[in-house]
Amino acid sequence: MSSVFPFAPAELQTAIGAAFIPDSLVIYDDAAFWYEATSAGGRLAVLAGADHPALARFHGESQEFKQGYHLKYCPPDGKNSQALRASLPWLQPTPLGLDASAGFGDRLGLATAGHVHVLRRVLSESPDKTLRPIFAQQSMRENERTHRTPEEVLNDATCGAFQAGWRDRVGADADHLKTTADVDVCAAAGYSFYTIDPGAFVDSAADEADPASIQQKVEALPWSLLESSPADLARRYIGKTVDLETQQITLDEAAVLRAAAKYSRAVLHVVTLYRHLAGKHIPFELEPSVDETETPTTPAEHIFIASELRRLGVQWVSMAPRYVGRFEKGIDYIGDLATLRRDLQTHAEIARALGPYKLSLHSGSDKFSVYALISEAARGMTHLKTAGTSYVEALRVVAQFNAALFRNLLAFACERYPTDRASYHVSAEVNRVPDMRAVPDAALPALLDDLNARQILHVTYGSVLAQFGAPLRETLQAHLEAYNVILDQHFYRHLRPFVESTRT
Repeated sequence: MSSVFPFAPAELQTAIGAAFIPDSLVIYDDAAFWYEATSAGGRLAVLAGADHPALARFHGESQEFKQGYHLKYCPPDGKNSQALRASLPWLQPTPLGLDASAGFGDRLGLATAGHVHVLRRVLSESPDKTLRPIFAQQSMRENERTHRTPEEVLNDATCGAFQAGWRDRVGADADHLKTTADVDVCAAAGYSFYTIDPGAFVDSAADEADPASIQQKVEALPWSLLESSPADLARRYIGKTVDLETQQITLDEAAVLRAAAKYSRAVLHVVTLYRHLAGKHIPFELEPSVDETETPTTPAEHIFIASELRRLGVQWVSMAPRYVGRFEKGIDYIGDLATLRRDLQTHAEIARALGPYKLSLHSGSDKFSVYALISEAARGMTHLKTAGTSYVEALRVVAQFNAALFRNLLAFACERYPTDRASYHVSAEVNRVPDMRAVPDAALPALLDDLNARQILHVTYGSVLAQFGAPLRETLQAHLEAYNVILDQHFYRHLRPFVESTRT
């Protein structure tokens, strides 16, 4: 912070008036930056000496202020968001390491201020604990369906974090990348965390294949690209014992060959994208993800994936196996929690033995019964991904303040659901959604607690936004404080279990 900046915060607030948002004010490097509320949504303000380089970074309307200082008002667009990251270095995404972290998906670009407020509240209750935020997190599938670019997602998160007064490190997750083109566009935008999704290369048929078929699959692998051979595979892994904290896992021939048949092409895809990214010579973290696959990742398969990635030179900070049970979108875990606890414990022990690296929980929205289990198993080395839950909670605001829009929106979502559900693991049924004709306006927000309505709304977001995006955003913009309150209540339940865990 500057010691020579001539204007006190109270003086600035008096000069600017009611539009001034006090939480946003930061004085850094002899310049002041803040956010103002306007009828159009808001604007950035930069106050500095006439020759200060910060003024040149931003575009907008400039005017004289006092004592030779100039005030520039700037639209919160992409260019000015980039300038904000250049001027306030903590807003520039950076690798976050092994500290517990959480990704806050935001399909509308309006939730980051609420995310900041609840994270700050959770951390204030446990000042000795850490939970690193990734406010910009969006998959390429979500970008396509919301018609946003990775750069727009990052810019919205930057402005939201600045507006709410975030003053600590942040990451930015280029989520579920599948191609080098995906990597390129996210690297150009300035992302720091890259989730590689090789799910299309996982051969789930290997789970049920007979030994002869497994042998054929193994022989057909692209061994030259894998920089190995079937004989090398056998020497490396068959009979290998991995000592964990509470158990030993010995890889027999059947488990090794099945793991190789199922995951080798996925490993190769991760390696390809990792090497492409490493060639850009930028700071980044990697997360291999095999969570969106048909069958769980066994302990032997986890060991195989991690060992092969390490052999091929990949470095990663977290990994998302496919855990037992069902992690469906927008609702709590479906399955036996005792079995899941044992599964998480084993995966966490493997991550500590072969890393250490964090365990990542994908489809993490609303998995309230799981958070404490994974945090305890991983001893705080966790990464949580939420995606659509902020969007669904935005619809709660719509239900509260614009009943007619919500009724039309939910009816349309039910029409779209049979098509839009195709790319998701979901079980909601339209015929189980309560009859809206029997639901009074005052009870509409409670429909967001109905598991079928919630999941249907969760996965039809692309269609809904294409049809109702403008009035939906207008309703939210008019009731942002209510949205922030709802986000605070909802995300507190997500984040608190991760802060309660201790990393050892």
